[in-house]
Amino acid sequence: MAQMSSSAVDELKSAVRGPLLLPGDPNFDAARSIWNAMIDRHPAMILRCAGAADVRRGIAFAREHDLPLAIRGGGHNIGGSALCDDGLVLDLSSMKSVRIEPATRRAYVEPGATLHDFDHEAQAFGLATPLGINSTTGVAGLTLGGGFGWLSRKYGMTIDNLISANVITADGELLHASADSHEDLFWAIRGGGGNFGVVTQFEFGLHPVGPLVYGGLYVLPIDQAKDALVKYRASTAGTPEELSVWAVLRLAPPLPFLPPEVHGKPVIVFAMCYSGPVENGPSVVEPVRGFGTPVGEHLGPMPYAMWQQAFDPLLTPGARNYWKSHNLDRIDDGLIDALLHSIGELPSAQCEIFFGQIGGQTKRVAASATAYPSRDTQYAMNVHGRWDDASDDERCIAWARAFSDAAAPFALGSVYVNFMTQEETSRIAEAYGTNYERLVAVKSRYDPHNLFRHNQNIRPATQS
Repeated sequence: MAQMSSSAVDELKSAVRGPLLLPGDPNFDAARSIWNAMIDRHPAMILRCAGAADVRRGIAFAREHDLPLAIRGGGHNIGGSALCDDGLVLDLSSMKSVRIEPATRRAYVEPGATLHDFDHEAQAFGLATPLGINSTTGVAGLTLGGGFGWLSRKYGMTIDNLISANVITADGELLHASADSHEDLFWAIRGGGGNFGVVTQFEFGLHPVGPLVYGGLYVLPIDQAKDALVKYRASTAGTPEELSVWAVLRLAPPLPFLPPEVHGKPVIVFAMCYSGPVENGPSVVEPVRGFGTPVGEHLGPMPYAMWQQAFDPLLTPGARNYWKSHNLDRIDDGLIDALLHSIGELPSAQCEIFFGQIGGQTKRVAASATAYPSRDTQYAMNVHGRWDDASDDERCIAWARAFSDAAAPFALGSVYVNFMTQEETSRIAEAYGTNYERLVAVKSRYDPHNLFRHNQNIRPATQS
């Protein structure tokens, strides 16, 4: 920034529609804060893009002045890729339009929209597409890394429902990527992250969902967890694809349906969502209720949009977060033993380990069909370290790493790119497996100088 003339900055300000924030501006520090409080980066400027023209101008400015460039959508990425030091951040959070066409079951979504924004518009017409499980997550980052949630067993990954995207590349060109236009780019953005350009519009296919679904929480004490997990893994093959059941192990939060004496004690929670006919819900989830004797349960019909927000209170911004993750095709006995040992050593009240059940339709797509290759994943396991005080960093990070190491022998060897921290660059090849070399080729074509490198970076061939 020191070498940049004030006239160049003034020229950029006058060339864009959105505000350009600089250090010292009243809103600058708020603008550089993101979901994970462990990330504390100091950009030289933040451009709050008002539209595709601002995105193009910002990309050109970064390119011409050799500035580090970061792209912020929802700002939810665990690794903090939304920010860079001493560079330009293109903040897309003002670009929040979500347009639903119910007749064609299509959604047209800008990159600043959150899951809440998308669900709010789509559910007005009883429609949805598979997204994540926290409504404050950005649609863009979730999608570009693959995306999965409560509807994925029935309708696939988020990227399996992506019809097209408008992408601004490193040279400022606006391309429409789809199955029959810039097919290599369309393939790459379905799991390859923000390596290839800035998406200014996503087009998704929609499915009839809700507005009511059946689901909720079934909570067992930790001494029943081993038996419950054995029953859980045995039930997976027979679980209808409209039902997704996730297992979460943590200290019980003070939920109103749990007795006070359970609050703060280790529990296993089965969180479930059934998107079939609501009247069938009780019979469909009944097998889950056979996993053990609960200390509390809260099951029933609820609006899908409400369920999508159910975990928001446990995932508010401002806490320190550190994740480790593995993909699994099964839950082995040895993994259960390591898991229960780790839960016995939880370093904070907010830490948890979960098994996100996917499979179903996500497995029916060939590994080579999209950049996201992990089609053999039955459970995405995430070690979610979360705490408030920086003095606890070392202890909490050590806990997450220790369990990740203990779990590795029972895992597939692959990892979901959206769950990777910034230090895990050595796992990028694991995240993409047999698709990695093809991704390098697409990167080399669309971003040969690696302008888009503040991400889980796929380096072009010229820099490999």
